Amino acid sequence: MPLDPKKLPRDPETLQKIVVDLAGQLDRESVEKNKYRDMLRERETEEDPHDEDGDDDAGPPASGANGDKTQPEKKRAVRRPLAKHLTRERIVHDLSEAEKHCACCGKDLRLIAEDTSERYEYIPASLKVIEDVTRRYACDCTVRSAEKPAQPIEKSTAGAGLLAQVIVAKWADHQPLNRQENIFARHGVEISRKTMGGWMGQCAALLEPLWNAAKKELFASHVIGTDDTGVKVLDRKLDFARTGRIWPYVGDPGHPVIVYDYTPTRARAGPAKFLEGYRGHLQR
Repeated sequence: MPLDPKKLPRDPETLQKIVVDLAGQLDRESVEKNKYRDMLRERETEEDPHDEDGDDDAGPPASGANGDKTQPEKKRAVRRPLAKHLTRERIVHDLSEAEKHCACCGKDLRLIAEDTSERYEYIPASLKVIEDVTRRYACDCTVRSAEKPAQPIEKSTAGAGLLAQVIVAKWADHQPLNRQENIFARHGVEISRKTMGGWMGQCAALLEPLWNAAKKELFASHVIGTDDTGVKVLDRKLDFARTGRIWPYVGDPGHPVIVYDYTPTRARAGPAKFLEGYRGHLQR
């Protein structure tokens, strides 16, 4: 709204305050406009279907009726937005206090805008030691002690997070225990493959109820599909690695579950034992 000069206060200090407030409002509006402009520019870039390099031609020059060649249109660069679900750390790069003062007019510089860019950063996995301390209290007639949370493997040096990492690395990322042993060694921690092998057996017992629940869901399928895959198995009784069998049992579309079973040989008795009680069809 336009200001009416006749309604302005006569006090110089009040007028100065009004000017400062108006200048601050203009600065804030300028910052918001810059943010909105950058947001529109980023959206236009994201909607562009072309590649990120932006130096590919639209194709060979087209020839007109008179043989004139047209200039190929450059494709604009596009960059996919960075994953929104990741934690974001804001790092502000600012001028020093001396640089915020203008040597020409002698005034202090004021913030008018911010330019923002994003990049991915990888935080390497790390190990830490958690020390559980349980305190005991006593009076003349009783002693009370706090209890620590239950652990997956009691009296073990492995916490739940470490056990989950070893399991996922072995079975999902195909990292055998000897490789994981070397990975932990790079962190300065000695965890032998024998120790991790013991953890795997104990975790298998812990996860058996989940396996049984998955098997129950599988048996509700009208048709189950399966096939065997050979795996090398170390045997102390032999001088070589023998071949064991992994059987993935896949449920039908109404029961999309996969249950794995192991047998030392390819004999029919293995699947027959696993499928005991199943009344549907088996497809191999």
